[in-house]
Amino acid sequence: MTATQAQCGSISASTLGLPDATAVPQQKGTLPTAMFYARTPVSSKLKQRFVNDIEAITMLAMLRPTNTGIAGTPKLEEILVMGVRHSSAATPIEVLDHIAGLRRSGIVFVCVRDRPSDEPSSQQASGHTEHGREPQRQEAALAMRRLMPGKPGHPQQTAVLVGPWRPADAMRLELHGADFGALWDSLCSQAVLDSTDGADFDGRWAARAHIETLRAQEAKLTKDHARAKQPAQRNEIYAKLHKIRTELGRLDQR
Repeated sequence: MTATQAQCGSISASTLGLPDATAVPQQKGTLPTAMFYARTPVSSKLKQRFVNDIEAITMLAMLRPTNTGIAGTPKLEEILVMGVRHSSAATPIEVLDHIAGLRRSGIVFVCVRDRPSDEPSSQQASGHTEHGREPQRQEAALAMRRLMPGKPGHPQQTAVLVGPWRPADAMRLELHGADFGALWDSLCSQAVLDSTDGADFDGRWAARAHIETLRAQEAKLTKDHARAKQPAQRNEIYAKLHKIRTELGRLDQR
C-alpha cells in the first residue's frame, strides 16, 4: 500500500484491490463529520447518530473514466468509495442514506467497525492465530444507496443495501463493466450478492430478498406451530408452513 493513501481503519484503496490511480491522498481523505449535517436540515436523532456513532468518514477512492479506463454514462460519471468508521455494532443506515442523498455520484460505503466481543473470528473458531498475534478484530461491510425498480407512474424509491460483515483484510472490490452503469451494477452485486456479475441485479436482488422473507416467515411459523395447543390452530399454522416450504423448494430448484 502506498503510504500516502487515505485510510479508514486498516482499509485503503490498495487493500481493497483498487488501482493506485483511483486512491485519494491521505491529506485530502479525511472529511469532517459535521459537513454532512451542519448545513443541511437533519433531525435531532440523525444528528446524534453522526455525533455519537460516527468516528471518522474518509474518502478512499474516486472512480472516474480517466483513472479506470471505463466509459462514463450521462447519468453516472463518478463513483466514490467512502470509508465510514463507526462505534455502533449495527450498520448506520440512516447516516449512509443521508450522505448518499447529498451527491449525484454513486457511493460505495465501506463500513468499518471493531468486531463485537461476543463474535469469535474465524481464527479463534479454528483455534489458530498467526505468529502468536491477536486475531484480526476489525470488520468491514459494503453498502450503497440504490434506486429500486418501481411501478410505472409511481415515484421511484431508494434503499440502502448492506452486505455481510467480513474481516477487514479480506474485503475487496473489482472493477467490471463496459461503462459506469454496468460498473455500478457489478459493485452492488459484489456488495450483497457476492458476485462480480451485475447483469439483472435488481431481479436477482428481489429474488434473494423474497427468499429471505420466506425463510423468516418459515422460522416464525415453525415456532408458532410448536407452541400451538389447539388442533385446529396447529392445522391452520401447518397449512401456511407447508405452503411456504413448497414455495422455498420451488425457488431453490431454480
